[in-house]
Amino acid sequence: MTEKPYSIEPMSRGDLDIATSWADLEGWNPGLHDADCFHAADPTGFFKGVLGDEVIATISAVKYGGSFGFIGLYIVKPEYRGHGYGLKLWKAALDTLKGRNIGLDGVLAQQESYKKFGFQFSYLDTRYEGMGTGNGSAPGHEDIVDLSKVPFEILLAYDQSCFPCDRTPFLRCWIQQPGGAALGILQHDELAGYGVIRPARNGYKIGPLFADASSQAEALLTALTSRVASGAPIYLDVPKINPAAVALAEKHGMKPVFETARMYTQTRPDLPYAHLFGVTTLELG
Repeated sequence: MTEKPYSIEPMSRGDLDIATSWADLEGWNPGLHDADCFHAADPTGFFKGVLGDEVIATISAVKYGGSFGFIGLYIVKPEYRGHGYGLKLWKAALDTLKGRNIGLDGVLAQQESYKKFGFQFSYLDTRYEGMGTGNGSAPGHEDIVDLSKVPFEILLAYDQSCFPCDRTPFLRCWIQQPGGAALGILQHDELAGYGVIRPARNGYKIGPLFADASSQAEALLTALTSRVASGAPIYLDVPKINPAAVALAEKHGMKPVFETARMYTQTRPDLPYAHLFGVTTLELG
């Protein structure tokens, strides 16, 4: 019997639906519209392993600017694991990011495997689960506005202060997802933070949640959770490098669900980690 050929090919936008459906099966709970924004971030940054005519593995290797990249959506169909197909795809994806500082959020059990390829542990990201409040208001925080009322250039400048590189195409898509909300907090006519909540396969996910101070992050968190039905599950991926972010999640009764290891191939990006209260997405950074 002839062995089926194995090839590594670029993913189309349609292929990304396969990757996000597999992510759902893995328990990662992707957003309903994540694939659209992922593809917008870098249409050339997604790859599939194809055995014969069957897609059996996926990975993202998204390029930001000229110096940063992020690995995610690394999944091999269970029945094909342990045969080297994933490793070939992994190496091919890494090659497309050569020379860049590469980040990833990996399951804790795989840290040693990633270290073999130059990744070093930086900090933990913990997914917290809470509930929507459904009251549609954020008492005492009249400074909270819909991001559609904020000039995009102002939002982009704030985002670039909290993320290693410009991600304009991704950000434009991310703040306009159907069924979600994107809110900012204005202080003295300047943006002091913003957050996005989006529908997921199960409940809703908040990310990013960036703010200059804990009080502003709390105001945004309260406003975002009020936008969805009372009792609906809500998830926030908290960077534990910021103790105030952990304290905020716990103050609001959110419970840890699982953890990932944020790792980089070079030095941890120089960011104001005290302003990072929620990761945008574990798949793209």
